[in-house]
Amino acid sequence: MKIGLALRELHRSERKLARDLSTVAARHRTEHEVYHVARDVAAWSRNHLRLLADAASRYDVNLDAEPRTRALTGPLQEKVSVLLGRRPEPGLVLLADLRHLHRVAAGASLDWELLAQTAQAVGDSDLLAVCQRCHPETLRQMRWANSTLKILSPQVLTS
Repeated sequence: MKIGLALRELHRSERKLARDLSTVAARHRTEHEVYHVARDVAAWSRNHLRLLADAASRYDVNLDAEPRTRALTGPLQEKVSVLLGRRPEPGLVLLADLRHLHRVAAGASLDWELLAQTAQAVGDSDLLAVCQRCHPETLRQMRWANSTLKILSPQVLTS
């Protein structure tokens, strides 16, 4: 079976989503709502990684339960964010970052769908339960990026 491939790909997607959310939080520290929400929902993806690693072990697939540590540039991005403050250019960067997050979350969502369908096909109720628990959170991450774009884009693009 190729379930290991689906598990690895979803793990990669969730790891990227966790890392990108943490990066956006660091980069846009002066946008307090973005900073705090991005950090909070990044924790969801980190939890997904642990659940996936546990589920993957039943298929003899070894996945890291913990995400890779935050990039070394994180503290630098936070300092640059504070120095730039609320100038218009960071607004454009924020829109680009939110668009990117939406695409990454959408990809992870598709990976959850594929894995859930596979779990259902092979009758793995434990794996299906993980999918049913985690996928809604990934959908919420995607909706958060989308709604934040809708809220911020008029003020950023008209200023």
